[in-house]
Amino acid sequence: MRPDILFTRRRFLVGAGAASAALAGGAILEHWTQAAPTSPVSPQALFGQKSGPLVLVTLYGGNDGLNTLIPYGDPAYLKARPNLGYRSDQVLPLADGLGLNPQLKGLASLWHSGKLAVVRGVGYPNPVLSHFESMDIWQSANPIDGNGAGWLGKWLDLGDGDPIRAISVGVTLPPVLRGNKYAATAVTSTELTLPGDQNFQNAYSALQATGSDRVGLAAAIATSGADLLAAKAKLDRLSTAAPKGAVSSTDLSAQMAVVASLILAGAPTQVYQVSLSSFDTHAAEKPNQEKLLSEFDTAITTFFQTLSDHPAGKGAVVMTCSEFGRRPTENASQGTDHGTAAPMFIVGQGVKGGQFYGEEPSLTSLDPNGNLIHSVDFRSVYASVLEGVLGADSSQVLGGQFPTIAFL
Repeated sequence: MRPDILFTRRRFLVGAGAASAALAGGAILEHWTQAAPTSPVSPQALFGQKSGPLVLVTLYGGNDGLNTLIPYGDPAYLKARPNLGYRSDQVLPLADGLGLNPQLKGLASLWHSGKLAVVRGVGYPNPVLSHFESMDIWQSANPIDGNGAGWLGKWLDLGDGDPIRAISVGVTLPPVLRGNKYAATAVTSTELTLPGDQNFQNAYSALQATGSDRVGLAAAIATSGADLLAAKAKLDRLSTAAPKGAVSSTDLSAQMAVVASLILAGAPTQVYQVSLSSFDTHAAEKPNQEKLLSEFDTAITTFFQTLSDHPAGKGAVVMTCSEFGRRPTENASQGTDHGTAAPMFIVGQGVKGGQFYGEEPSLTSLDPNGNLIHSVDFRSVYASVLEGVLGADSSQVLGGQFPTIAFL
């Protein structure tokens, strides 16, 4: 837990949610007495958002944007990457001399059907090349030092504290979904349980009650436990058929299957977060990145195929992010070192796809460190989904007004 974030009842849920995620399995606790709705309630009806839900896909390690969206039409590309680069006959062409990595066949199909938009050259001023510092910046939307609550956590702070308004699929809750008052719930499946027999479960439930003897830390623990029980009760009522075993950051398809299952079941969740790691490709990049991009492609395309014929999935929007791109010039280990600007993908039935947004960074006019110069501030992308998907006032979340991008 970072010292700059206050400990509150929802701050404690960060730990409680992660712990409960590790106990995923069959339902044990009795459902709350609150009656379940007779039919699924859409997030739009519940929260008044414009579309959604938003699914944030975090690619940890710094995905190489130049070998994801490949500028094969620019001779400077193969000059900088004579061994690591892709020839024009190897890429999946899109437009303007740009094409996708050959492992992204599903994404290419989504582009040609108008469901994939690409925002080029995304970054921030004075870029940092440290994984941890740069990811803090991306997750907090604070390019000065990366301190403070997550940008989606700040969005959660504007709401009513519903514990499943945002869900992170995985065993930990990333900073992006931690607010000053509220945070998301972390799960590893669509079901949560407590261990032990019924006596233990009854005792745990009793501990969540309020009382005159429960103040300060004790009150925070009690109320966070109540949030955990509330999240469990809501997930139980959905009766979904998603994977029941724990999923991890190494299995993006399983994470996306959990998200799809919850959406189809009518979960009132507005934001989901999933992730895929190991994009720090300093050596042997081609086989390593191709494997990861193939996993990414399969997970995203299967997700939209699952939702394609269901009304609940029509508004779903997937957005990718990574802490930085890679340096244009290949290194001596058949890899690339930490870089700066990179593309972001926006995918959905309601996306104005088959188009590029933002300028493609120059491969010949670089910054003093030999890295790409960004053309789009990442906070403009955030502002666009905050307003276009979540129906939020982006200036309240981002601490200022940033121009939106018309990909929605």
